[in-house]
Amino acid sequence: MGEILIRDAYHLVTCNDAGDRASGVDLLIADGRIAAIGRDLERRHPPSPGTPREVLGADTCVVLPGLVNTHHHLFQTLTRNVAAAQDQKLFDWLVTHYRVWGTLDAEAVYWSTLVGAAELLLTGCTTTSDHHYLFPVAAPLDLLDAQLEALAKLGIRAHVTRGSMSRGVSQGGLPPDSVVQDEDTILADCERVLDRWHDARPFSMRRIALAPCSPFSVTERLLRETVQLARRRGVHCHTHLAETDDEERYCIERYGRRPLELMEDLEWLGEDIWFAHGIWFDDSDLALLARTRTGVAHCPSSNMRLGSGIPRIPEMLQRGIRVGLGVDGSASNDASNMLAEVRQALLLARARWGPGTLRAADALGLATRGSATLLGRDSEIGSLEVGKAADVVLVDVRGVDRAGALSDPLAALVFTGIGQRVRHAIVGGEVVVREGRLVRIDEEEIARRAHTLSFRMLERAGLGTPWGLPPWVASGDGRRA
Repeated sequence: MGEILIRDAYHLVTCNDAGDRASGVDLLIADGRIAAIGRDLERRHPPSPGTPREVLGADTCVVLPGLVNTHHHLFQTLTRNVAAAQDQKLFDWLVTHYRVWGTLDAEAVYWSTLVGAAELLLTGCTTTSDHHYLFPVAAPLDLLDAQLEALAKLGIRAHVTRGSMSRGVSQGGLPPDSVVQDEDTILADCERVLDRWHDARPFSMRRIALAPCSPFSVTERLLRETVQLARRRGVHCHTHLAETDDEERYCIERYGRRPLELMEDLEWLGEDIWFAHGIWFDDSDLALLARTRTGVAHCPSSNMRLGSGIPRIPEMLQRGIRVGLGVDGSASNDASNMLAEVRQALLLARARWGPGTLRAADALGLATRGSATLLGRDSEIGSLEVGKAADVVLVDVRGVDRAGALSDPLAALVFTGIGQRVRHAIVGGEVVVREGRLVRIDEEEIARRAHTLSFRMLERAGLGTPWGLPPWVASGDGRRA
């Protein structure tokens, strides 16, 4: 692997503990890690003999650590903006989508993953978690394998979860029985996925966590045995929790306990656990989360889209609760734009508690160090420091969308430039986005295949639209790139 010198950064944001920022500095990458940060590195650190070095000029760019996404459902990118579900609350929204997701197969997972992960890379995210919990009875067990294949093809750092649902409607759960599995099948496949795919080495590009879906779609046995398996294998656990008032009522009626009380009884607390959403946590819940160092993935766009509520993020941060950021599934966000999600986190907090409750640097910190901490990787990613992984993003701020915004270059990334692609994204010392375009795969091919598969799934579910397949979407067979 050659070296990369990012030269003369207009502004460099480290996201380290001290919040250091600098202008006119260089950043040197060697062997997939950050080797040096400082001025005049080209002279002070000449290339090693025989080692190629690429120089990326950054005099018009803000340079920052790659963003880290802690909650997603990449399979949902093929079901964005489903007409029948646009105005529904979570439980009704899920029931509508289960009809479509029940047609999921490996090809759909592969192409939907490429869509979502491509969007993430293009908007500054270099590490993504994913919560894949849906395995239709009619589909093979290799859906997660298809996802991991797609993520590796793009070159994004992956922290994928083997999710699960085991409580269908016949057992009092929300999902239809056609998309749930029995506990023994789930636990056996968790072992298989860990054996085949989990790479615990430092700076690995692929790690696995275990993630039952939610209290209303899994059994207590599965929750208990999953966390025991995870701790035996040394991996993290994840699930949705306290997302809606409907979930709270369900837990009280079925289990006689509120959601976090249930998880406490099942030993689902600790630094190896992170929950998605956490909107309906009360004071005692927050105290318990802080005491046990349990993490929360904040998903502001999804929470607003579904009308689920506003989590107490500023108070969580004040209490020392570990908080990261997630885009959530594309069926409830409609995008996988991490920079936009940072802005949403800031605006949502201010809309509820006022302008002083979350600063631009705080919001960016959720998507960098905060998120890295949830995944147990804060010693490797989430900040620009010597020895850390060379996951680096360059955002060109010359354009009209940021004109007049550069009195604070860091804040310009959060407040302005909505929808802008990053100029370059580097993952593990490899440039995977160059001049705003994916390097490893053709974007137009991804979009064409995804459009075709999306319409196919909707039609199979009886939710096709009168508009039909657009004429500019050629017929595709879903074969992998």
